[in-house]
Amino acid sequence: MVNRKDDHIRICLERNVEAKRITTGFEDVYLIHRALPEINLDDVRTETIFLNHNFSAPIIVEAMTGGTERSTEINAAIAQAVEELGLGMGVGSQRAALEDPSLERTYKIVREKAPTAFIISNIGAPQLAMKNNFSKIRRAVEMIEANALAVHLNPLQEVVQPEGEKVYAGIVDKIRVLADSLDVPIIVKETGGGISAEVARMLEDAGVACIDIAGAGGTSWAAVEYYRAVEQGVPLSRDLGLMLWDWGIPTVVSLVEVTNSVKLPVIASGGIRSGLDVAKSIALGASLAGVARPILIAACRGYEETKSALSMLIAQLKSTMFLIGASSIEKLKRAPLVILGRSAEWLKARGFNPEVYARRRI
Repeated sequence: MVNRKDDHIRICLERNVEAKRITTGFEDVYLIHRALPEINLDDVRTETIFLNHNFSAPIIVEAMTGGTERSTEINAAIAQAVEELGLGMGVGSQRAALEDPSLERTYKIVREKAPTAFIISNIGAPQLAMKNNFSKIRRAVEMIEANALAVHLNPLQEVVQPEGEKVYAGIVDKIRVLADSLDVPIIVKETGGGISAEVARMLEDAGVACIDIAGAGGTSWAAVEYYRAVEQGVPLSRDLGLMLWDWGIPTVVSLVEVTNSVKLPVIASGGIRSGLDVAKSIALGASLAGVARPILIAACRGYEETKSALSMLIAQLKSTMFLIGASSIEKLKRAPLVILGRSAEWLKARGFNPEVYARRRI
């Protein structure tokens, strides 16, 4: 498992693992420029509250890694940066440390470096399906003194991965029991395939506190596993990876479907690459925007690069808010925008009206 985690980091850094033909849909979303903002740039405030925790900006670093020496350094750099900037982060799947306690330090470093930041613990749905062992899951939360637990859904990755675990029967019932028994909120997150309106309603009914959509258009985990399959000489996984490289629901489509179908806070992730993407996500109904690969690249260069990358996102977000006359996150959530192109076509086909966003007022 440790080798697999190192493979994932290496491939994400060295190979082209971005979606090819499918896009996030952010290119179809246009915030309405305001030639008279009637505010100063210095008036723009990005503070927000998420699950009763204060954030300086609606940005969270998505779960990426843990369980290896290299991941310890990466997690430490990210944790120190989010602590100083008043943001939050998730850790990668903690399965490795639950099976081998000697690896706990690769995750514990996060809370050591970020004593007050919002930290999300992480366990995979396949492990939840196979082992109804909630004591281990509680240990994952306690390990990093987490503010919430993420259960990640990765059926696409599992079906392509040479050693993948294709076990998803009964997951919703397990999540429901977990939500009733755990002391921290449960966030259910995808990993690049997106979440539909139907699944969002199932999760809300199961009692989860938040949904992280992780839509398609950014990093493709089918692509990551394709490269691993090529290196290992596994033809079936290789061919599946190629076929499913662009599988999933685009981020914008998933975000609109979910925010219009449930009353839960939603994290928009999947191909978030700029503060403009963050602004569009919040305007489309997200509570936070999650960033992954760009921060992974920065974190491999250390804490200063990580802090700089996150600070740039915040500055870009503020500039965008200024240009639409939104002085606060609450006003950004009401900002008018236009959805065109394939995103609009997809939403209309699914019964959602993209035109309602165009008639809003700050």
